[in-house]
This record gives sequence, structure tokens and C-alpha cells, in this order.
Amino acid sequence: MKVIICGAGQVGSNIARYLASENNDVTVIDQSPELVRKIGDTLEVQALAGHAAHPDVLERAGAADAEILIAVTQADEVNMVACKVAASLFDVPTKIARVRNQAYLQPIWADLFNSANLSIDVIISPEIEVARAIGRRLEVPGAFDMMPFVDGRVRVVGVLCGPACPVINTPLRQLSELFPDLNIRVLAILRGDRQIIPDGDEQLLAGDEAYFIADESHLARAMAAFGHEEAAARRIVILGGGNIGLFLAEELERSQPHVTARVVEMNKARAEYVAQRLGRTIVLHGDGLDAEILQEANIGASETVVAVTNDDEGNVLASLLAKRYGCERAITLINKTAYTPLVGTLGIDAVVSPKSITVSSILQHIRRGRIKAVHSLREGFAEIIEAEAMETSSLVNIPIRDIRLPPGVIIGAVVRGGEVIIARSGTVIKPKDRVVVIADVRVVRKVEKMFSVRLEFF
Repeated sequence: MKVIICGAGQVGSNIARYLASENNDVTVIDQSPELVRKIGDTLEVQALAGHAAHPDVLERAGAADAEILIAVTQADEVNMVACKVAASLFDVPTKIARVRNQAYLQPIWADLFNSANLSIDVIISPEIEVARAIGRRLEVPGAFDMMPFVDGRVRVVGVLCGPACPVINTPLRQLSELFPDLNIRVLAILRGDRQIIPDGDEQLLAGDEAYFIADESHLARAMAAFGHEEAAARRIVILGGGNIGLFLAEELERSQPHVTARVVEMNKARAEYVAQRLGRTIVLHGDGLDAEILQEANIGASETVVAVTNDDEGNVLASLLAKRYGCERAITLINKTAYTPLVGTLGIDAVVSPKSITVSSILQHIRRGRIKAVHSLREGFAEIIEAEAMETSSLVNIPIRDIRLPPGVIIGAVVRGGEVIIARSGTVIKPKDRVVVIADVRVVRKVEKMFSVRLEFF
């Protein structure tokens, strides 16, 4: 597959790394010679210095025979024009653009992106995606991550296994014996610097971060099995009134009327704007690192603080300060991935990475086969994929134990009609089933082929 990526920043370089590792033909365009040189030296990609929206630059990048163009530069207008040029001059089949300015994303202007105008197939808004990801974490108290699949009927949840976790030091294959009526399965374990896709003999240890898959109706019991019975947050403080903080507050007002939220924003004009957009949410003008402002926001009586300013270090410090003043839980936005392994030891409960969330949003639109959804796990070591099983697939009509799965692949759940089946060795996948699998990033291409509709792939 030939892919052109416009923008060699964090998102662009991460997408390039994913696709290059799967032996795709990837070309990256950026105006920064330094970024172009860096990505060319570190990845097996073509790197080209130039303006991503200029026709001659796209021509040199090979747009004439490209299958996908992904525009993720820092400028919305460059991303949009690059997609338009790719469509009009080079007939690129799939165009994906990152658009951040909310003026472009109002529903009344939706026709701007259709085939008669800019001809963009997929619009990705990082701020909206991040706000939704935080909202999902708030839905499951005690989880540091939560991903819904198959219209929310299946959940993949990340939890920390504490010393009192009931399932530690037990072979995973015995979990179904310990909890025979509980529809769960462990898909991945993060243990220090190790990233494990486990077999049945693996055990969870105290301090592990585990991702498990569960039937949505069993979620509360599943959390209890991992030692997490925290109450849902009813009082939330949001530090940062930018687009992420505003979208999150709007979503809480719309979908969780029982929740009381307060927003702290340092910029006075922005605080006034946010206050005008919100209904019952209190907006405070001040610094989230100011003890008096935190006390005014009633941080000590709040269950959760969500730090989403543009300053990573400020988010970390404000989260720790809020917990010191009595807030029970901290969800913290961090852009610099180098900080991620450190913050858990500091007492931060959940980290939100805009880069990882944006990458996941893009991946689900470029995966082949009958792929419905994709989520990239931390550091991109694996992907959780939802796909539809077709009659021509090698997965169907035989027990899972007899399927020749690549190493690093686990079938987690099968949804058939309204029934959720947590996969066991004797489970049989039928045509039209929705299947949720975890795959080591090195074998994702093989998983795509498994869900392809054409026989020649097998």
C-alpha cells in the first residue's frame, strides 16, 4: 500500500512508523529539513522536504499512484488543501485530514468536506477525540483506560493490579474456574518495561497494568474481581478551559446531569468564553497551581481532577497538588511520551496521550479487510481490532483451538446478534460475527488478511 503522510510531527512520525513496520510504501512530507532528515534516518520511509499542499511536491511524493493521503501538519488549512489537491489532481482514493479549529467543525458547515467541495473522506479532531477518551475513563471508576467495541456491548479496560487484587499470582487459565459466571479475559499485561500478550500460564503480579475484555453487562463485577470498586465521580474539577476541557464539560452537562463540574482557566478572555458556552458548570479564572483557586474549586471534596492544559509539567504538578488537597483521583493529559512511565509512580491514576488517541483514530480508517474499529495500546506495541468475520475467512466454522493464529494474537470476544461470547478454546466463529482481537503490531497485517473477503489472501 502506498501512503503519503503530510507532516512529520509526533502524530505523522508515529503513523509512519506503524505503516513502515508493515512494509508499506510510505512517503513523509514536511517543511522542516530537520524533521525530514530525522524521520528519513530513523524509519524505512521516503522523506521529502516541501510544502504538503503544493501540487509539484505531492507529485514528487508519488501522489499519482498513492492509495491514501494522511494530512496531519500543524496547519488545518494546509491539511485541507493537501486533501483537495490530492483528490482533484491525482485522484487519491482516501484522504484523511486532521482539523483542530472548531470553526471548521460546526455541524452547519459539514458540507465543506464533501466530494463536491474539499473532498475529504475522514476528518480527525484531536481535541474532540481526547475529550471523548477522558469521558470513557470517567465512566469506569478505577480504570486507567477504557475502549468500547461493537456499539459498546464489549469493553476493553485497563486496570492497575494492586497488592490486594484478588486475581494476582493465579494462572490466567484458572480465572474462568474462579469466576465461572464472569465474561472476562486478560488480553495484555504491562510489567515495568515489558509488554506481554499472555498465554494461559501467565500470572498477574502486584503492580502490573492489565487490559481485560468483558461483556458490558459484567463490567462492574469484572472491576470488583480486579479489586476496583470505586464509586463513580459526582464532583469533577477540570483544569484547563481549552477545546479539550470545554468539550469534556459540555459532554458532562449533556450526558451526566448528576455530575457537578468546575472548570479552571488561566486566560480571562477564554474563561469568559467558556462560561458563555456552558450552562450549569462553574468556570473559575485562575491558575490550577494556585492553592487558593483549587480550594475555591472545592478540590478537597471532588472525586476526580482532570488536568488538560497545554503544559505537561503543569498538568502533572497540578494533579499532584489536587490529590494532596484531598481529591481522590487524577486524570492527566501528557503529550511527551517520555513522561508516561514516570507518572504512575507519582500517584497519577490515568494518563491521556493525544498522540496515541489520534493515531488510533486514523488507523481504523486505513486498516484493510472488514475492520470496524482499532485502538493502539500504549507505546504502540499492540492493537485491539474489531472486525467482521466473512464466509471466506479462515477463522469461521472451526474451534478457535484449531485456528492457526500468528504468535502474539488473542481472540478476545465474539458478538453474535445480541449475544456476547468471551472467546475460549472451543468457541466457534460464525460468518457475520463481530470479533475483537488483540494483535502484536508486527502481525497486524496477517490479522487484516484473516478478515479479508477474498479467498486468494489465504
